[in-house]
Amino acid sequence: MPPSWNYSDPYPGGPAVTTCPLARPLYFKGNPAGKPISDPGPDIIAAKRTLSRLGRWPWQEGGKFSSEFTREFALGKAGGNVADSGVAGYQRQMGIADSGQVGETTYNSWRNARIPSGLPHAGEPGMDANAISLFQEAYKIYKGKPTPPPSQKTLRALALEKAQSQIGVKESPAGSNQVKFCDWYGVTGPWCAMFVTWAYETEGNSPAFVKGSRYAYVPYIVSDAQNNRYGLSVTSSPIPGDLVAYDWDGGDYDHVGLFESGNSSTWKAVEGNTSTSNNSNGGEVQRRDRSRSQVAKVCFLRVAEP
Repeated sequence: MPPSWNYSDPYPGGPAVTTCPLARPLYFKGNPAGKPISDPGPDIIAAKRTLSRLGRWPWQEGGKFSSEFTREFALGKAGGNVADSGVAGYQRQMGIADSGQVGETTYNSWRNARIPSGLPHAGEPGMDANAISLFQEAYKIYKGKPTPPPSQKTLRALALEKAQSQIGVKESPAGSNQVKFCDWYGVTGPWCAMFVTWAYETEGNSPAFVKGSRYAYVPYIVSDAQNNRYGLSVTSSPIPGDLVAYDWDGGDYDHVGLFESGNSSTWKAVEGNTSTSNNSNGGEVQRRDRSRSQVAKVCFLRVAEP
């Protein structure tokens, strides 16, 4: 910790940054209030980014934070120090009850807090433009409530739930590409992209996907996202329900699934036509543990809501 930062004093303040109201209160697993743990979301990435800039959480290379509101982030790492004391550490410094939970008092304090001298970007708001954008995205989902009403779940969340419900579904016979997702789409062939299309299109009217037309081929999904077509875009901060496309050998993108949890370095995904013996043509819907070390390149893709 730089000696110029007196952590016993409150953070320096300034005019509140312009952003949305609190997207939702945040609760960690086993919190004393007995509240359900908060689902992963973009506001949690934003909170980690903000507290990292303020010196209360380790910065992740490229700003690639996970979207889970862990007990460790809420209360600080056991045996740690100022730099990994999390939400509760910040709250103590600001004279806020150090519950580790995030409500309006803590959120509004973040809006005013400035980075102290001795840290990178000293004098700037802790909540930068990227964090503001993520908080605003979360507010569209939660609108101040702990969880979105079932009828108001995002299509992204519904598509992921639909994909999760299919884990264990296999081709029959093996190696035939004969599977319900191909039957639905109208094409028999490698079906990871058709599985993703099915998960979205059977839950809502996504601007990205069209039954029988978009998508059955992974490189087309990536190309359209890179060119911001059909509501697709590339993201460096994936959240549950985003797409993740893989290139195993340095050529075209070979495979696609739905991002489930983790961050852009290590994550879990629900994927069609995969197996532990064949990543891209394994014939089954599975939950896979993935990391950047497994691939030549990876691309995370955001699907716009209808």
